[in-house]
Amino acid sequence: MRRIVVTIDGPAGAGKSTVAKNLARRLGYRLLDTGAIYRAVALTAQRKGVSWSDAEAVAQIARDLDIRYNFVGDKNHVYLGDEDVSAAIRTPDVSQGASQVSAHPPVRAALLEIQRRVAQGGGLVVEGRDTGTVVFPQAEAKFFLTATEEERARRRVAELGAGADYDKTLAEIRERDQRDASRDIAPMRPAEDAVLVDSSTQTIEQVVESLARTVEERASRS
Repeated sequence: MRRIVVTIDGPAGAGKSTVAKNLARRLGYRLLDTGAIYRAVALTAQRKGVSWSDAEAVAQIARDLDIRYNFVGDKNHVYLGDEDVSAAIRTPDVSQGASQVSAHPPVRAALLEIQRRVAQGGGLVVEGRDTGTVVFPQAEAKFFLTATEEERARRRVAELGAGADYDKTLAEIRERDQRDASRDIAPMRPAEDAVLVDSSTQTIEQVVESLARTVEERASRS
């Protein structure tokens, strides 16, 4: 069976990261978290005191980014150099920063080639917000994963743990959805040939099994 490129797009809190990780393991594919790349850029800019609105300065950070992934147990860890930044890139402020830096054309251009190079040879699951429309428009299996705003906020609060405020989290999700969907460059939207998947009332196992069947069917085509 051929090994193809699989894209999973969708808004924050839809379960993309968990589904992508489990799907990659189910298929024996590699996993590329494009959102983590932008989060890593935002984190690096923050640490260097570079404004997320400074497109050229952030783009230079993107060009110099030393990022890699490695499964540790059941989790796909993200490293900047030798530092494990898996937790640091998931904070609410870095999430907002990632949305801002990803809107800059020079930043997207700097990272696009990196992502496409990783995909050579297939056997890759990619998750993000424009992987099926911009990064890998020729991918043979594309999915757009979503859930209701309320369910996504509930999941995010559960992920953040004690002290997380549901109303604030819901407002942040709505704000980010609006910004991601309305930006001039690569707005978040389903690819025309993407399979739409609503995970609001499905378990992770159900979603992964459904996606895996679709991938295996398409990979088996001559």
